[in-house]
Amino acid sequence: MSSKGIEIEKVKEYKVKCDGGTGGHPRVWLQISSKEKFVVCPYCEKRFELVGKN
Repeated sequence: MSSKGIEIEKVKEYKVKCDGGTGGHPRVWLQISSKEKFVVCPYCEKRFELVGKN
């Protein structure tokens, strides 16, 4: 986690799911942009960063 408490997860796929973990929020599927290389969950602000893809 960063100093602001926002979780960052490194992923290898363009499509990821987030449910906020324990006691979190409804499961959502998020699409990572090939241009941006990351996506942020609109519920919990968890950031998913794409690694290993060009």
